[in-house]
Amino acid sequence: ALRFTAKSARRWSAARVSHTALGAISFLAMEAIGGSITLHYGFDNAVAAILAVSLVIFLTAIPISYYAARYGVDIDLLTRGAGFGYIGSTITSLIYASFTFIFFAIEAAIMAMALEMLFAIPLVLGYLICAVVIIPLVTHGITTISRFQVWTQPLFILLQLAPFVFIIYADASSITDWTQFQGVGLPADNGFDLLLFGA
Repeated sequence: ALRFTAKSARRWSAARVSHTALGAISFLAMEAIGGSITLHYGFDNAVAAILAVSLVIFLTAIPISYYAARYGVDIDLLTRGAGFGYIGSTITSLIYASFTFIFFAIEAAIMAMALEMLFAIPLVLGYLICAVVIIPLVTHGITTISRFQVWTQPLFILLQLAPFVFIIYADASSITDWTQFQGVGLPADNGFDLLLFGA
């Protein structure tokens, strides 16, 4: 679990690594999570909470990313060096692995449902397709993933923006309805609420 990356192996540019890392924050579950937060707590509370958490993650990531890049160590070695020891770093790896598998399962479920809705492919077969089709990509490491990410980036951005363009074209007032949405079951005049923000 503990790995050191030699300088000779660090041959990717910052832009290439950034493109690859972007894939970690662009999974389909993000839309579902953001939609669920907005439905339960309202637009104002959802945006404020998401921005606050994003800021915390960004500030936490700065020293981690800096020292990981400077000394060629991954998060496991950083965890061990921070005083958590070998067992602590191993537990960290276990947490990351569990987290990854959970999100892979969520992504596969979303994609399988999309395949069922668009092509009438049974869910079980859709799960299998989504699980198998990614194997050739991930087995070739970050170089292949980064290359694939660069190739598909324009399509990804287009598909992210297309729904907003369609909604604005079909009914521009729905944007106002969205930004003024107070949450399901909450008072109509409910604005920013510190309790809902923290929830």
